[in-house]
Amino acid sequence: MSDLSKYDAGAVLFTINLRSLATFYERVADMTTFRTEDDHIRLEKGLFRLTVHKIPLRYARKVKITIPPAVREDNALKLAFQVGDIAKARQIAAELGGAVYPREKEWDYEGMTVCDGYDPD
Repeated sequence: MSDLSKYDAGAVLFTINLRSLATFYERVADMTTFRTEDDHIRLEKGLFRLTVHKIPLRYARKVKITIPPAVREDNALKLAFQVGDIAKARQIAAELGGAVYPREKEWDYEGMTVCDGYDPD
């Protein structure tokens, strides 16, 4: 039996900044690094696995990452993570080049406080 059987869900993010993007999710979303390879880093939290995968060089030349990052709000996918403390996640995200939006942008949903943000990519 594969170790994949213990996961309920997962996602793959492609990046040119492998280590920094993995560190962002590890610290902001309280994820644990499960496996590190040359071309990908696998993180997990509970029954969710996030694989941060390096974009192959032939495509990486076309990718432009800006500082601050260009927020792409018209994507078909948005990742969501539970965190123990949104204020702490906000601080860490800012330190790592991303953001969790300010407290005034938080809202309640099904008994939880929710807030959007973005990673440094």
